Amino acid sequence: MTAAVDAGCIINPDGAAAQVQGNIIMGLSSALVEEATVKDGSLAALNFGAYRILTMAAAPQTEVILLGGGPEPRGLGEPPLAPIAPAVPNAVYALTGQRLRRLPLRLG
Repeated sequence: MTAAVDAGCIINPDGAAAQVQGNIIMGLSSALVEEATVKDGSLAALNFGAYRILTMAAAPQTEVILLGGGPEPRGLGEPPLAPIAPAVPNAVYALTGQRLRRLPLRLG
């Protein structure tokens, strides 16, 4: 996966790239595996050990392109997270013609 980000004046390029990579993994995790199941009025996963998330072993190789724009640092935060979950079902649609409208994504 390749991500290009304009974060203003970048003070710590390694930290900025790591922030973007973390956002990519979080977005893919929410699109592909995360699911909060409610049973008898409570969450079924009572701790993080029982809650599925994407592991580093399953994470894609990523390339981060940092576009340093402007003289002032603006911070990066989590804006790279937002487009990930919608991009995955759009890619599935482009490949298969099947529209998936619920997360986590399930073909079928």
